[in-house]
Amino acid sequence: MSTFEVRRSAVIPAPAEEIFPLVNNFHEWTRWSPWETIDPGMSRRYFGSGSGAGAGYEWSGNRKAGSGSMEIMESVPSRLIRIRLQFTKPFKALNPTSFTFTPAPGGTEVTWSMTGENKGLGKVFALFMDMDKMVGADYKRGLAALASTVAARKS
Repeated sequence: MSTFEVRRSAVIPAPAEEIFPLVNNFHEWTRWSPWETIDPGMSRRYFGSGSGAGAGYEWSGNRKAGSGSMEIMESVPSRLIRIRLQFTKPFKALNPTSFTFTPAPGGTEVTWSMTGENKGLGKVFALFMDMDKMVGADYKRGLAALASTVAARKS
């Protein structure tokens, strides 16, 4: 069985206390997530608590956006968020995802990572697509947008 990990980090010039709430609440993801613009007609449903452990989000969109759900499984204020990311379309996959927030010179290093297994259709897909390159570029864009969102809130 083949497994993969996608991981990207960026230093955002702000304390973790200012960045963390933007990730810990799925309602805030519309402001910075790299996938929010893929399908303007995408339907979203929020469930569970508003933020932190138990907060959930489901989406269903066009062929590119696919459909699935995310639920925050663990939330340690200003340090760690673990998410259960489940895709239902274009193929079924369960991808544990996490964000870590670490003090760094000039701000906070935010690391976004996702792990998974290539099996079934995902295994065929992995033969042609490099998950790290494909998702890594999205993560990089998302972290840059997260930094811009934090900066905009300050001004």
